[in-house]
Amino acid sequence: MTIEGRKAENGQREYLYQGISARPFKRQFSLADHVQVKSASFEDGLLRIELFREVPEAMKPRRIAINGTAPGNVQQIEAKAA
Repeated sequence: MTIEGRKAENGQREYLYQGISARPFKRQFSLADHVQVKSASFEDGLLRIELFREVPEAMKPRRIAINGTAPGNVQQIEAKAA
């Protein structure tokens, strides 16, 4: 994901002090697998990006039943102390 920004030039003005830098910027982020950008908004000077992670059904954990012997057929092995 790449985020770029630059300040729009609406005319030449002279400021005594400008608190926020007006230079352009570019930031790149590597998103994890199966992460998608859902939406982005810019309100009150704050950029908000909503991400959504959708894991395919094949990669989700599964519960697998294990078939084994009946409890009556289990034998305990006795160990002798050394």
